[in-house]
Amino acid sequence: MATETISPAPQTITEFPRLGSYELLRLVEEGLPTDCLELLKQRGLTFTEIGQLVIPPRTLKHRNARGERLTVTESERFLRVIRVLDFGLRVFGDSRKLLNWLRAPDIEIENRPSMSLLGDEAGSRLVEGQLWGIADGIYS
Repeated sequence: MATETISPAPQTITEFPRLGSYELLRLVEEGLPTDCLELLKQRGLTFTEIGQLVIPPRTLKHRNARGERLTVTESERFLRVIRVLDFGLRVFGDSRKLLNWLRAPDIEIENRPSMSLLGDEAGSRLVEGQLWGIADGIYS
């Protein structure tokens, strides 16, 4: 009987397969390892933000205790957040400026911080649209 191999955790975002690739699909289907969340911490997200956007702290604690990986849904959330953070970093050129912008209330979205929208695809696409507007000089 053939055994299925599970991919090791990429240590940096550049080690992840490109978006839209079959390799990335396989990683998500396997469930990313929980240590990939360190990339979000390296990008400046707080433990609370990671808990709100990807996986609740209590669930993460249990997952780590049992040596389990993220679920498909959690893996997708992780990739969504990292995708927006990487794009935002290219737009702002500075992680501190990006995080300040993401955390600031925005009148265009009823005074919610853009960071709060990254938990689902629709919200993330809205934030990406805002970032495109900033890149194009339309939105600030």
